[in-house]
Amino acid sequence: MLDIKFIRENKDIIATGAKKKHMEVDLDRLIELDDQRKELLKVVEEKRATQNEVTKNISSEQDSGKREGMIAEMQALKAGLQKEEDKLKEVMKEWQALMLQVPNVPDMSVPEGDDDEDNQEIKNWGQQTQFDFQPKSHIDIMTELDIADFERGAKVHGFRGYFLKGDGAMLSYAIWNYANDFFLKKEFTPMITPAIVRKQHLYGTGHLPNEAEDVYKTQDEDYLAGTAEIPTMGYYADEVLDKSQLPVKFLSFSPCFRREAGSHGKDTKGLIRVHEFYKVEQVILCEASHEESVKWHEWLNRNTEEFVESLGIPYRTVVNCGGDLGQGQVKKYDIELWVPMEKKYREISSASYFHDFQTRRFNTRYKDADGKTRYVHSLNCTAIPTPRILVSLIENFQQSDGSIKIPEVLQQYMGGKETISKK
Repeated sequence: MLDIKFIRENKDIIATGAKKKHMEVDLDRLIELDDQRKELLKVVEEKRATQNEVTKNISSEQDSGKREGMIAEMQALKAGLQKEEDKLKEVMKEWQALMLQVPNVPDMSVPEGDDDEDNQEIKNWGQQTQFDFQPKSHIDIMTELDIADFERGAKVHGFRGYFLKGDGAMLSYAIWNYANDFFLKKEFTPMITPAIVRKQHLYGTGHLPNEAEDVYKTQDEDYLAGTAEIPTMGYYADEVLDKSQLPVKFLSFSPCFRREAGSHGKDTKGLIRVHEFYKVEQVILCEASHEESVKWHEWLNRNTEEFVESLGIPYRTVVNCGGDLGQGQVKKYDIELWVPMEKKYREISSASYFHDFQTRRFNTRYKDADGKTRYVHSLNCTAIPTPRILVSLIENFQQSDGSIKIPEVLQQYMGGKETISKK
């Protein structure tokens, strides 16, 4: 959420940013409502002050006749106040709804574009894997090695269900354990976060209201998080940190859930797009400085690049165009891994920074060196998601006999095993 004062003073900049993000918001109506809000708030506060004064006078008035007159006056004031409070409530409801629709302003370096097809490659690492045999998809390889069962997954879970079993499960454990060892060397604090969160936390991160159809909701009006970013950002909600605590760096792990409501017909088989998965997420809270945000954004993204390089999987990094940015994102990078059987790169990680867009909603602040209270800046970046990374890992490391070569850095987490073969 942006500051209403900033919105009023920079209406044209915000309108230009919204256009770049291909988002619509009625800023004229928002400013009109803000004028009404301020006027009504002034009237309500004046009437409350008058009512308080009359109430005070009633308690000290000894003359019963005068007291009756004052009580009648107070009742009239109360009725008038209730009328104005009802008006304010209605205006506030519409004002808040519009405030939630105002997108953050994208960085000047964000390229123009409609969707992910217009994202621009800024880095390419590794050679696209070539085979001297007929390669197979991760679905066929995992099924033949009996390390995944998609048919029984669909029987138990339904559409997009899966079981990982045997060395398929062990490979996921190996990736999690290696990710912990790799990223914790960079001075993160590890956390296992709740997967069930309150509605306000999804509004805080910006996943609601825009992604409502993609979120699972419980019968108690709670939600299943689609990323550990959501509960992690709620950790310091309504708190004031000291500047000496910054930057806060969390490495958060959680199960994640997404309905994939907008992806009917896309990636219906295999492990690319599933309803339940696991993520290790990097989250940073830093000082309220654009330069600090840019610095940590580059650092976070490079962490995941280094992790992928250590596995030996070819990848590319793209900077997302305006039309592929979320409501709160100032700038975003995607890391995409090479998928041999599709002959294309697939997104595995996103690194984003938000300035104080999220932290205003969460009311997460800090005291700067001068003792002034400011909103911290927030950033996040996927460290690694499973099982999606198995798609590229298995397809790139398949061998002619149908086995999978285990990347060297994972072998110690697989009991020293070098390959996954048919039993």
